[in-house]
Amino acid sequence: MIKKIKNWEQWPFKILYAPLVPVWFWYMLRSRAVWFFTPSNPKLTFGGMDGEPKKEMHDLLPPQYCPVYFNVTPSDDFENVKKELIKSGIQYPLIVKPEVGGQGILFRKIEDEAHLREYHTKIPVEYFIQEYIKYPVEVSLFYYRYPNEKKGAITGFLQKIPMRVTGDGMHTLGQLLLKNLKTKKRLAELKLKHETNFDKIIPEGEVYMLSYAGNHNRGAHFIDLSAEINECLVQLLDNISLKINDFFYGRYDIMCNSIEELKQGKNFVILEYNGCGAEPNHFYDTGYTLTGAWKEILKHWKILYKISSYNHRQGVPYWPLLQGIRFRIKTKKYYKKINKADTEIS
Repeated sequence: MIKKIKNWEQWPFKILYAPLVPVWFWYMLRSRAVWFFTPSNPKLTFGGMDGEPKKEMHDLLPPQYCPVYFNVTPSDDFENVKKELIKSGIQYPLIVKPEVGGQGILFRKIEDEAHLREYHTKIPVEYFIQEYIKYPVEVSLFYYRYPNEKKGAITGFLQKIPMRVTGDGMHTLGQLLLKNLKTKKRLAELKLKHETNFDKIIPEGEVYMLSYAGNHNRGAHFIDLSAEINECLVQLLDNISLKINDFFYGRYDIMCNSIEELKQGKNFVILEYNGCGAEPNHFYDTGYTLTGAWKEILKHWKILYKISSYNHRQGVPYWPLLQGIRFRIKTKKYYKKINKADTEIS
């Protein structure tokens, strides 16, 4: 129990953020708006706090930065999905995830047609099929820019290592999972998704991928790259954000060939960018204390408040109270549905 209390990085989201709630309420009072954050990114639904469609984000991105993808609804005939795959040029393996989602929910790497058919048959919501990006490095950059300025700032830069284990030639996959703190906590979920290999001995030195989602709550490990932040990197995100237009606060998730090439604006793809609901996740795995993490969160909330207030003064309205309540109720029902499906689809 003491270990669980000390390991604050594994606390549930609501517990981690609970002591800071009074500050959030203070910003509501100052703004005289419950949804004070909605003007932060005017072209994103709800400012990108929650429930924003991924297509909405992709359509705002310059095409050269965007992966090849197309949307699918559960009612689409699978033969038509196969035809669309051929038309798009996307080949196996490929990536699927819900059109509205997050935290790696229903994110899957699909190896073949049979797996895609299963996913298509069981998923209860619209999803999209995306090309599998083969760049070796996945990074996350938290970015903001005040609307009255042309230059922004990067407050966090991470490399994300999806959850994996390395074989030793002696233990089965299941036994390896029990030896790892992160995977041990997710044993039931991982057993469902890797059942066919659960009793298989993983050869020595072989890396076995448990997830391809670079999310902390999905067991990914983060490496601090803050020392790599420089003027070239800031300029790159400034240029992209200005082309998106009206994107002022959030986090970019990017696949690239190398950090150096990313700084040069070469060989990278933006998997997605998240608006004001994006967590400044650079305090995970990178040596922050709990107090330090709270300070980082509060720093970002202050920036969010300032950006939202400025945009509101320029004529961007806050969402009306009832509109926001209805949207939140709808979103909660949606997430309940996809969380349930996530436990049922391999």
